[in-house]
Amino acid sequence: MLRRMSTAFEVTETIARPVETVWRVLTDWDRAPDWMPGVEDARADGETLRFRARGRERTSRISAVEPGRSITLTSVQGGVRADYRYAITPAGAGTRTTLTADCEFTGLWRLAAPALRGLIRRTDGGQLTALKRLIEST
Repeated sequence: MLRRMSTAFEVTETIARPVETVWRVLTDWDRAPDWMPGVEDARADGETLRFRARGRERTSRISAVEPGRSITLTSVQGGVRADYRYAITPAGAGTRTTLTADCEFTGLWRLAAPALRGLIRRTDGGQLTALKRLIEST
């Protein structure tokens, strides 16, 4: 079956720190609440990221990783699948950081797809700005 992923948003920030620093903070799940909106705590358990967001326990699967370059977190809730891909590359003395959020909707969730993509964009589109602020402030 052909997947029907669509991009909810893509954002890029240049962080004035080396790739190694950005990667370390990006994958330090104890610090996720400092830059992921609504996340109260997070911890990795093998390939599973367990976190509490907006008062509810949730999980994401670490579905792809290229150490020091990119990591993809995949969440499935009901008929909605979301892939969040964080990619980092050197940019002069800093790091170009891109977050792409792709979604797939099945069943009746397809009817709400445009509104849900907008909600995802509004909720998570500021993650990299918050990550940049966190990293550059230390």
